[in-house]
Formats: sequence, structure tokens, C-alpha cells
Amino acid sequence: MDRGEKRRGEKVSRVGGKVRNAKSRPVSNEKVRGEEKAQAESAKGEEKPRGEQRSRGEGNAREERPGGREKGRGEARGRGTWAGRGEEWERGKEAGRGEARRRGKEAGREEERQRGRWAERGEGKGRGEERQRGKEAGRSEERGRGKEAGRSPTKGREEQLAPDPGKGAEQERGKERRPKEEPSPGKRQGRGPGKGRGVDKVWAETLVKGQIEYSTGFPGGARTRRRRRGEEPCGGGARSGGPARVCPGPARVCPGPARVCPAPKSPLQGAASRTGIDPRVLQVVAALCSCPAMHPAKPAWPGIRGPRAMWALLAVLLEPWGLAAIKDFEECTWQVVLNKFERIGEEGASDRFFHQDLVDKVGQVFRELVDAPIDPSKKYLGFPYYLKINYSCEGQASEDMVRKGHLTGLKPMALVSFQSAVNFYRWKIEHLQIQMEAAPFRSKEPCSAEQMCSVSWYTPMPIKSGSLVMRVDISGNGLGPFIPPKRFYVNINGFLKKGQDNKIEFTVGDELRDLQPRYFVNVPSRPLWHTMDQSPVLILGGFPDKKSILLTDTNFKDFSLVQLSIDSCWVGSLYCPQSDFTATIYDAISTESTLFIRQNQLVYYFTGSYSMLQENTEGSEKWVRVLASECIKRLCPVYFHSKGMEYVIALTAGKNEGYFHFGTITDGDVSFEMLPRQWSVCQKIAVANCSMIWALFLVDDDAILLLVEEEVLPNKKLYHVVSYHQMTEDLKILYTIPEFIPDARGLEFLMMLGTEVYTSTSMVPRGMFFNPYNNLLFIWGNFLLQSYNKENFIYLADFPKELSIKYLANSLYGELAIVTDNEEIWYLQEGSYQMYRLFPSQSWELHISLQAMFHSSLYSSNETMVTLFYEDSELFQLVYLINDQQGRLVKRPVPVVKLLMYEQHSKHYYMERRGGHLVFASKNTCPFMRMRLHPQANQQMYSRQELYRARPPHVLEPSGFHTERSLAVYQGLVYYLLWLHSKYDKPYADSEHDPIWPWWISKKQDQDYYFYLGSNGLSAGGVHIDMNSYEKIYKLRSNYKLPERIFLDKGSSYRFTILLTARGHGFKTSHNLGVAFHPQSRIQVGVVLADPSCVEVTMKQETFTSRNLVLFRITLKDKMLCLQQGISGHYLLKTSMTVKVLGSSGNCFQNTHLGLRLQGNLMVPVLIGCPPGKRLALNTSYTIQYNYQENKHYFDCMYKDPEMPCFFFRDIFYPIFSIQDLVTGDSGKFQGSFVLKVVGGGQDANNIRDYSDEEIYRYNSPLDNTRSLIWTTRTARTTKDSAFHIMSPQNSGIEWLCLENSPCHDVVPNRWFAPEFYFKVLVSNRGVDTSTYCDYQLIFLLHIHGLPLSGKRALFIVIVSTSLFLGLVAFYIIICLLWPLMVKACNHLLWKINSLIAWDSYYSYTNTSGGFTIPSQAMFKETSRELSKVSSRGLPKASSKVAEKKFRPQPTLEESRA
Repeated sequence: MDRGEKRRGEKVSRVGGKVRNAKSRPVSNEKVRGEEKAQAESAKGEEKPRGEQRSRGEGNAREERPGGREKGRGEARGRGTWAGRGEEWERGKEAGRGEARRRGKEAGREEERQRGRWAERGEGKGRGEERQRGKEAGRSEERGRGKEAGRSPTKGREEQLAPDPGKGAEQERGKERRPKEEPSPGKRQGRGPGKGRGVDKVWAETLVKGQIEYSTGFPGGARTRRRRRGEEPCGGGARSGGPARVCPGPARVCPGPARVCPAPKSPLQGAASRTGIDPRVLQVVAALCSCPAMHPAKPAWPGIRGPRAMWALLAVLLEPWGLAAIKDFEECTWQVVLNKFERIGEEGASDRFFHQDLVDKVGQVFRELVDAPIDPSKKYLGFPYYLKINYSCEGQASEDMVRKGHLTGLKPMALVSFQSAVNFYRWKIEHLQIQMEAAPFRSKEPCSAEQMCSVSWYTPMPIKSGSLVMRVDISGNGLGPFIPPKRFYVNINGFLKKGQDNKIEFTVGDELRDLQPRYFVNVPSRPLWHTMDQSPVLILGGFPDKKSILLTDTNFKDFSLVQLSIDSCWVGSLYCPQSDFTATIYDAISTESTLFIRQNQLVYYFTGSYSMLQENTEGSEKWVRVLASECIKRLCPVYFHSKGMEYVIALTAGKNEGYFHFGTITDGDVSFEMLPRQWSVCQKIAVANCSMIWALFLVDDDAILLLVEEEVLPNKKLYHVVSYHQMTEDLKILYTIPEFIPDARGLEFLMMLGTEVYTSTSMVPRGMFFNPYNNLLFIWGNFLLQSYNKENFIYLADFPKELSIKYLANSLYGELAIVTDNEEIWYLQEGSYQMYRLFPSQSWELHISLQAMFHSSLYSSNETMVTLFYEDSELFQLVYLINDQQGRLVKRPVPVVKLLMYEQHSKHYYMERRGGHLVFASKNTCPFMRMRLHPQANQQMYSRQELYRARPPHVLEPSGFHTERSLAVYQGLVYYLLWLHSKYDKPYADSEHDPIWPWWISKKQDQDYYFYLGSNGLSAGGVHIDMNSYEKIYKLRSNYKLPERIFLDKGSSYRFTILLTARGHGFKTSHNLGVAFHPQSRIQVGVVLADPSCVEVTMKQETFTSRNLVLFRITLKDKMLCLQQGISGHYLLKTSMTVKVLGSSGNCFQNTHLGLRLQGNLMVPVLIGCPPGKRLALNTSYTIQYNYQENKHYFDCMYKDPEMPCFFFRDIFYPIFSIQDLVTGDSGKFQGSFVLKVVGGGQDANNIRDYSDEEIYRYNSPLDNTRSLIWTTRTARTTKDSAFHIMSPQNSGIEWLCLENSPCHDVVPNRWFAPEFYFKVLVSNRGVDTSTYCDYQLIFLLHIHGLPLSGKRALFIVIVSTSLFLGLVAFYIIICLLWPLMVKACNHLLWKINSLIAWDSYYSYTNTSGGFTIPSQAMFKETSRELSKVSSRGLPKASSKVAEKKFRPQPTLEESRA
């Protein structure tokens, strides 16, 4: 049972700021007559549970505690001793009796009087009624307690700051109210009942190492009640022994900044003890009072009033997204480093992206993977680097957190985005992404204490030919701790080399390890110039008297100070007026592969070594000086590339004043051309003495804007904006800038019409900037002009003319940051006219103080800004900090949204009643409460993002940790996945429109078998490869955001919906006679188009009053007027669409789990033309099917090629083409018109000869009269010049001719089969198809067999064949006639041979019977004589020799003995 319920007979009242207890006494009706409403509300509150009272802010009705006081949870923490409670008991008795006697009679009347008085005041609204009910509640016997019962002791202190109506009334009556007593110092704050919805976080001060802890509790009155301006406690009080007094004078502010008047010895501690506010918060308030407010800038800054600064801080603290929301999640962040293939698992290893060659170390691992769904005949390679992923949380060990994340199921997801190359003639334009799941890997370091001492996640770091800039987005998989996604830039650095001992060194100079303060302190900031989204390496100069640059390949996550190896020659002369010499690098520009710098009047460039971009190019060996005979006074950057090239502009001085040099960079090759070619700019605009200050290259218009200074008189200058077209040599003045700054007379902007009233301050322009997406041109100096058409300008009056702009930073998404000469930072939303000073400002000081309270490592009291730039639509600073005599360079975001929110709350605040009490609140000037987006379902169709997904192979180890072998398999699989993507550019359409389809086509049927091996631990190599883990994603789920960019083809449209939750006053009704009233929304939404002549927008509004919702359906559509056909992804028109909610600029914020962001202003770049990722392909399967249907047969070649079909010459050929979308996976029949040409051919597919233009005309044109046509068609439609036939899917039949002068005429067959020929065919729809912006150009080989022979060759073949036949017949007849004679001759010959054999046998017999006698010798001679005769008659020589040998007489016995 609650102790408050045991003391219902006692009442509780508050006197002097303390809880006073008094016994219950009878109360007359007169005394409680003014309490009826308060009693009803309090009784209602008593029926609720305590938790509900807190959540509803109705803590007035708390139950009584023993001794007449109710103990809240916050009070129990602040006052933990029984001695303190006894003291409160005694004080409560005395205070309650005295208060009841003095005020009983006037209570009812004063209540009504105070209500009316304070109702008229905006900031003290309703407070008198609440306080008066608190007074009278002390005498209520039925209630038994007052309004303030149960509040913590800090409530009394908090009331001293509140604009209390009751207190003012007492002092008008002679200060009848007793002084409030202060609690003992050191008691902690309790938690009062005056709490709104939800649970907030309040400060809890500790004495342990000066740290700040947070406890969840209901805020006390210090967050809801503050003092009026005329009431400042200047001393005394309970602690000093005297009553608290109010500063004399009506509504007077105490001298000094807005603060609580300090005690004599310790100002902040005394104020903290009296107010209950943390001393560090008071430091923030003190800082606020010493700095001007940030607001839409006016020429004169209004003064700062002290209490207003205090209320500005409280407005921030009270908001739902205030300090209490900062600690809702652990402040964890991802960490990513590169590790070489060989250094995986090493602690502290971090490598630079230097190697660009693939690693051939995974092939052996794949050869061991038997019974795996891979093709061992393929070659698998690896990438040179891994991505090592960790995360760390503030105040906790990184290794412990990583182990915790791994054990709770966290698996980082790495999304790598490849940026296409500039030279689209060499490399295909595509927006390719691959998402990889990271694999856990144990460190190689020895560990004896635990099984896993150090764990990290690894993924391959893929590289792609033609891509040097890669963005890596790390996010979680939804399990484990919440870690906000983070983006890293992992770019290839082509300015590195291997030095001695295989150490990585810079090729541009020597790295300086020591970042000395003199390089940064008191050095002005400078702009960061580079080609947008294409420069892998960024450089920054401007170091005094140092030929050094700051170089980074990670967008300043890491950086190096490099001293350049340049000659630093001095070539000043009469034609080059240089006043002095310095080693400082003034201008530094980085492009895709080349760096440019300017030192004095000299310009140098250095080309990096990028084998991924330029084949057979080693890059520069040293800095190359260009324009050596010229005096260059400035390098101007060109932020955008065009036509496959990058650009830079050099402005000259001296002898060539009035000219400029236009530089072109193509694949690292640099060339400059001096323009104009025929005359100088000064001569063309008829000016005797002029000089150029700035130059801009408009890539889409192919024009150069020049800012020209004309010296009219020695003390009078005029400035002109001049347009120069390089192709036509046309030059004209677009706009002449007024001589003086106009007087806006309190307006935010002023149209420059020439009729303005001007001030005496001269307009001095210093530069220009052009945003090609919204066609917004800015001219800046000690003013800011903007124009949408380069001729009519608007003057933005919020920027003070006393300042001068040094440089701009543009996000290209509708935001602009300005840096002045005195390092002030201003902010502007493009399309609006209100400018905000971010630094220095009241909001900035508040932000700095809060960061100091949180001990942020990104801020310091001694800091110097190095540069300011945008990265992915977020503003960043590069700042040099000095802490404890140690300097360091950090990159930090500029909290633009927070600063704007702080500014809004500091200007708009009031008091409002919530529940039964008044609370402090800030007015929300946003016209709506919430903004939601519902984009079109299939976002990939418009964003053109190609996405692949890969997961690591499953390891069979029970712990789930990967090994070097399994990660090598992961490398090879990711490589092969991207290799299949790069090879999927063949001209023939597969039956399955998917690059990965050939990978698993022969393995899918055995998928269950592989799963069985893996689930039973039988897979070879200890890994199981899941075929479903490698896929291409065609349907991404919408994330309720508009695409990063929108691509529109001819006549296509994009639709999305905006839902705005209106506020209570967001609707109005209109009554028309005879028609029922219709609710109308006060919210107004507009759409701004940068090129309304090219695109159009329609918007429909729907109102749902029951849901307090306003819905806008917006459709953006191309008008089909502004562009010609182009190759996929080439020559796109840049434009944009901006959606604005009226009154939302700088006023609407949305709090998300990723932080604050602006609402109500959406800018989306729109690219009109042929979207990347579309192609034309010959659909072989449909072509064969349709040809069989039309020709009633199909004859294929004897030797079939599955990739290339074969068609018969005598059949009419009907080609069927398909349009394939590589992004969405859609494939459909091409329905447009096209022109078909044979542009090459040959008898062998490997020996194709390309035809010349003249030959192409003769072989394909119907106007040819040289009998050279290869083919013809029945289609009568031709091009405008009748040179070629225009075909369509309805009339696409081709009849092959191969006339006598064509290359396919009279082809000699190489085999026994009919002649074959390969045609190289070009199909294009350029100029003949009006249904699309795409210029589809398809080149494919067509195999034709069965070609006929010419008449002569056919006759020759017939004659030869006949002759051969007749010869064979004659030979046969001759053989038949001579056959008997031949047989007889053969028989006789055989008889003779047999006779010889018989003689030989006889001779051998006689020889063995005995020696030769004289008669036998005579006989032998006679036989020899006969044999000679036979031999002379025709016996063959061989036979005669054999016979002679056989009949040779053997020697006798006597002869052999002799």
C-alpha cells in the first residue's frame, strides 16, 4: 500500500519553494470557492495510476506521503536520508498554517484576476491559474494536499525561473508570500509531476572522473518553468539567511548576459544550486549570450536579450529530438580498412589501394573442389585486396563489441558501387553495384585466453575495368546491435609506386610525416576543386611558402601531406608581371587521372598510372610544365565532363591578356588551345583595357562564360558576363553587372531591372558557379546574384554587403554553402531567398557547447578550417584541431539541420497548457507535421542501378569462422560473377535473359546432391557453395525515397505521391451557394522545373480530413522535344525537378533514427535521353521459329554453332530483334523501324574484312547500279535520301542476291558442301525510329550457307566434271578390251617364273649329290647360255640376277681346299 494513502487526513502545500506539511483543518466554503475546478481535476488525477499520471503530465494528483509530502521517484533519488524528510516535515507544518491564514480570504478572487491578466501574456499563458490553484489547495480538507505535493525539492528552485503569475500578484499585494527556502546543496534533482508524454532523460551529475551519466526519469520543473524578465534573484534566499528578493524596476533584466545572478564566490555553482540546472548547461547559456543570433540575415543584426538566450536553450532541451534523444542508441560506427591478399588476419594491417592487377592464387583452391557446382575448366582469379570490417562504440572496447555482434548474429553487408569512366567511347556506361555479405575471420595473432580473441569480418574488394572511384556502403543485416549505415570511398591511387624495400611511395613527391601547426594555423581556407564523382584522388594546396599539397584517395578519411618534386623556376619578365616569388601552390585541380597545380605563373600536370583505365600507359615520371611561355594568373575548374573528356581553363595575363587557354584531358593526354582563335575578348567587345576574372564551361551548351573586368577610369570598373561559343566563334555580352549594390529596402530579394535605388558600395564580383541540373547561375563577390537564364538576375539581399565571398560549395541537390574572407559560413537553399549564417552564430555556439559537454573529439576551442565541401549532399569541414598542444586534422560534418532547428526554436517560443499545468514550448513554423513519400514501385527502371548479390560459401567448421581457403573461394566466386556480367554483351539474345544463367545451367539439376554433401559435412575443401547465393537483383524494394537520379526516355513518365500530415489549422472550408462546403487545405505545394520546355508535370491533390492528410499525386513526363537520338547512356540532357512546400524552407525538420533532416524541399536530378543498360539483340530462337513458319522449312549448317545460327541462301531471311533491359531484366520484341546494312564479310568467321563507306553504299543501297547488291527487300520505304531501305518488324524479309560485283558472288567452296559466307551486319534505328531517344546499334555475324556459283564457274565445273567422267569411261573401255591379252601375258610370265624356280630346284639337287664333272660343267655353261638368251628376250633384270645367282656353280671340294 502506498504510503501516501495512509496520510489522507493530512494536507500538503508548498510555501517558499519547499514542501510544507500541516494537519487537516476545517475549511470554509469561502476559502475553497476558487478551488472547485482544481479539485475536480485533482480528483480525476487521483483515480489514475501513478504511471499514467506521469505519462499524461498530471502529477498534481499524486497520493500523499507520510508527513504530508508525496515521494516521487526523482525525489527519492535526490533526497535519500530520513533526516532530510524530518526537516521537511517541520517546515511544512509552519508554512502550511501561515499560508492558510494569510491567503484564505482572497484566494477565490485572485484566481480569476490572475487568469485574465496572464491570459493576455503570450509567454505566461495559464500560469496564474495553475499557481493559484496550488495556493488554495493547501487549505482543502477534502483534498488533503496541495498542487505541489509530492514534488522533489528542486521544484522550488525551478519555480524561481518560471514566469509565475501568482508571484507577481503577491508582490502587488505587498509581498505577502513568504520567501522560498533553498534545499541543501548537493542534493540531486528529483522528478516532478509536471511531465508531458513519454519518458525523458534528465541530467544526473556524478563526481566520478567528471563524466556525465543519464538516467531515465520525468523532468522537473526546470524544464518547464522559467522566470519573467523583471524577476531576477540577485542573492539572498534561504542559503544566505535572508529572503529572496526581486530585482527592482518593472520588467528589468539584470546586467550582463542572460544568466542567473551569481553568488559572491562561485557564480556557476551558486546559480546551479539555486536553479537546479547543471553548471555545464549554464556555460552553454553564457556562451549563447555573447554571440549574435543566427537568422535570415539582414543588414543590421538585432540586439540579443538575455533571457531570450536562456529560453532558446530550453527550447532545444524540451524538444523530442533534443539532448534526451541523443543517447537512445549506442554511438557506434563502422570501421573499414584495406588488407592485401597476403595480409589477411593481421592485426593493425592497413594498405593503400595501389595494386591493380588480379591475383592468380585461387585457381589451385578451385581445382581441389571436386563435387562442387563449379566448372573446373574455367579460370578463377582473385582481387588484390580484402575489405576488413569492424565497428566500435563510444567508451567500449572494439574487440568486445565485435565479439558481441558476431555472437548475436550481426553480419555486415558491404555494397560496392562502381563509378563509370569518363571516356564512354572506350568503356561502357553503367551504374553497377554488388552487395556482399561479410565473412567472420579470426585473427592470426596468438590467443591463449579465449577461443576468439579478435574477430573481424572480411569481404573481397572487387575492382572493375574502367572504374577508379568506388563507394562502399556498410550496413547491418538487422541482427545484433544497431549501427547506422556509413559510406566509405575506396579509390585507386595511381600516384603511388614501390620504392626501396618494397615500400609504397608517392610518385608526385615526398610524403611529410609531421603535420606542423604552422601549415594550418592562421592559414585561410581554400576551395576543393575536382571533377565531380570522377576523381579518385583529391588534392588541396594553399600552404604558405611550401610547395606541398594535401592528397587523399578516401575523401579525407585518410590523407598525406606531400612535398612536390617540381623545379619552381622563376620566369617573370616584362610580359609576365609577377611582383614576388613564392613556393605556395595556389590552384590545385584533380581530374580522373591527372593532377593540375599552379605555382606563381607556372602550370604543371602529372598523370597517374592506371592500368584499369588506360592500357599500356605507365603515367608520368615527373611533373610536366605546360604553357611555359605564358603567364597564367588563375586556373578555373570544370566540374563536369562531357563527350568523353575532362576540361580545365587557364586565364592568362601579360602579353596575352584577353585570351584564355582551354585544356582537354582524354585518357591522361593533356592538350591546350588558346581561345578565341582570331581576336581577343577585349577586341570583340570593343574594350581597350580588360581582363578576365573567371571562366565557366557549360558542358551541355558547349559554351564558355567569361567574367570580364573593364577598366573605364582608373577608379571606375565595370564587369560583364560574356558568352563564347567555341564551334561558331560567337561572342556576346549577356549581362553587365551594376556598378553599385542595390538598396533592397528590407526585402529579401530584388529583381535587377535597372530601375533600382543603389547604395554607395561598389559591386566587386570575384567568381561564378553554374549548376547544370537546375540551370542556376551564381555570380558572387561582396554580393550574390542568381539567374535561371543567364540574362535576368535576382539580388539576394540577405547577404551583407560588408562581407566578401571567397568561394562556394554546391551539393548539386539544391543546397549552397558560402565561405567569406573572414571564414564565415552561410547557407542557402537554391530556389529560396533566405540566407542563414551558420558560423559564427548563436546556434553554432550552442552546438559547440553541447559537443564539449559530450566530450566530442571532433571539436576544440582552438581550431582552423582548411576547406569546406559537399560529399553525397552532406556538408563537411576539414578542420585542424589543437588539443593539449597536440594538433590533428579531422573531417567532420557540418550540422546544418541542427543549426537551423536551434535557430527556429530560439525565435519562436511560448507557454502552453498541457494537462493541468503550463509548459514551455517552441512554436513550430512548419506548415505540416510530417511528410512521406510513396515513389513508383519499380525504382530500378528510373535509377538504372544494376545490382548483384553475393554471399560467402558456407564453411563446415562448427564455429562458423572462415579460413584463408574459404575466403579465397569467395574471391574467385565474386570475380567470376563480375566476369559473367562483363561478358554479357553479346549480340545474340539468350533464352534466359540473365548473365548468371550460363553459370549454373548444367549444375541446377544436381543442387539437392550438393546440398546433401554440405549438410553432412562431406563437401570438398571444407566449403559448400550455394548456387542461390549469387544472383542479380531485378526488383528492389522501395525505401520510400525518390531515386538519386531519374532517367527518362522519350515520352516516358515518372509518378510519385507526397503525403503531408496537416496541423490543426491546416484546413479551411469554402461555402458556395447551392453546393455543400468542401474542405480545402492550406498547405501549398509547388513543382519547379529547370527546363519546362522539355518536361512537364501534372499534380492532383486529394484531401482526407478524417486523417488530417493531404495527398499530392505528381507525374513528371518528357515532352519529346529537346533531344536527338544517342547511344545508351551518352549525351544525356541534365535537368531537374524541385518539389517545394510553401513556407518549409529552413523551418521543417524530421527526426529519424539516422538523425535530423530537412523536409519540404526535394530536388531530384533528371537525365533525359537513352537510359544506360538498354540494348538491341538478335533473338535467335524467335528468328529460327519465325523463319520456319514463313519458309515452311529450315536448313541448318552441317557444322552447327549454338551461339550463331545458320540460314539457307535461297530462303527469305526474317530477323527478329529484341530490346533487352539489363537493369530490370525485361525483354521484348523491338517494334520500331530500323536500317540494316552489311558492313563486312568473309568466308571464315575469324577473317572478317570491314568494308569501306563506298563499298557499304554499293552493297546495300537500292540506288546502286554497279550490280553490287548483296541483298534486297520488298519494302518500298527508304531514308530521306533514298540511300537505304527502312525496315520494320512487319516488313523485315530479306532476299539474298550476291550480284557479280559483290564480295559474296562466286565463292569457291572450301569443302564438298555448298559455299558458305559470314556477313557482318549493322542494324540501327537512328533517324528512322521516333519512338525512343535510344540509338540502338547492333553489329552481329550472320552465317549463310548454300550460296550459288556464278555461270562461268558452274560451266567450268560442268566441263571439268564431264571430261573427268568421259575419261574414266574411256579408261574403263580400254581396260575391258585389253584384259584377255593382259591375262595371257601374265600367265606366260608366271610360267617363265615357275620354270626358273624349277631350274633352281634341279641345280640345288644336283649340287648336293656331288661335285661337278666336266660334262656337268659343260651343261652348266649351256644352261647359262640359255638363261642369257631368256634374259635378252625380256626377262626382268631383277629376275635375271636372281637366276644368275641361283645357277652360280658351287666350288668343288678340291677347289675349296686349295
